[in-house]
Amino acid sequence: MGMYIDFGYYSADGDRMHTPKENILQNNTAPAEFILLGLSEDPNLQSVFFFTFLAIYIMTLAGNLLIILLTLADPALHTPMYFFLRNLSFLEICYTSVNVPKMLGNLLSGRKSISFISCALQTYFTFFLGGSECFLLASMSYDRYVAICKPLRYHSLMSQRVCTSLAVASWLSGLFMSFGHTSMVFTLPFCGSKVINHFFCDIPPLLKLACGDTSKREIAVFAVAMIFVTCPFILILMSYAGIIAVILRISSSEGRKKTFSTCSSHLIVVMLFFGSGCITYLKPNSTYSPDTDKYFSLFYTVISPILNPVIYSFRNKEVKDALWKMWERRPFG
Repeated sequence: MGMYIDFGYYSADGDRMHTPKENILQNNTAPAEFILLGLSEDPNLQSVFFFTFLAIYIMTLAGNLLIILLTLADPALHTPMYFFLRNLSFLEICYTSVNVPKMLGNLLSGRKSISFISCALQTYFTFFLGGSECFLLASMSYDRYVAICKPLRYHSLMSQRVCTSLAVASWLSGLFMSFGHTSMVFTLPFCGSKVINHFFCDIPPLLKLACGDTSKREIAVFAVAMIFVTCPFILILMSYAGIIAVILRISSSEGRKKTFSTCSSHLIVVMLFFGSGCITYLKPNSTYSPDTDKYFSLFYTVISPILNPVIYSFRNKEVKDALWKMWERRPFG
């Protein structure tokens, strides 16, 4: 059974430009596979992308794993804030591992195909972990709100039971959201082009490959994305509105600066993650641009996971103290 794939004959929109030979063999193309175009078809950029994203992936794994170990090993970090941070670091390790290894494999081997099942699983876990992160970031902002606005009730409002419940609810929300998203897309019939103009199986480019009228599915996907992106974002904005109100009532500038510094790192992570997600999934369908979208997707799939340990933790004095203590207890030197 023959299958002819020429990676050089694709348009910028991801539509295949068939040669006569491809038209003859088109009926023999394996229907259970998609082709991921990746970030660029320029062969001169493939090695640059490979080593760049390999370095980012290794640093992401190492940085987030170090945070998990530090927050578990040091009793001073056994607080609600670092409990949520530990969950976030574990989530980021999983999140970046869903798409980056496949992208690296495609860059290294030049083989850009992905099976239908693998594509569905990649989509499912991307949205499962992405949806969970939305609500986990909202839980973290609530923790900061209680710490700053209700400090005398902090330990009762943010008990271990409450923190665990918020974390479990965050993970479950992503689990159910992703199931709905994935089933809505992968129950559609696909015909014609199997070329996905992206570096992973994302929903917008997949909907472009579906047969027939997909408008109802697009509206449903948009509505679900609205709920699972805007609701946590509104909760975060409400938390920070309360925090800013308290900060403005602090008389000393040094006190205002110190209070805001405890939230600034979280705010940076929130803006990067939600900003790129909103641009990708909540804009009108008429403005869809595959080339633009896949580069914006890098922010929440590749860049955000590595920034978490850098801007959220290693700027933090408590984390640096825990790192120094771990260094002093090293079994060598």
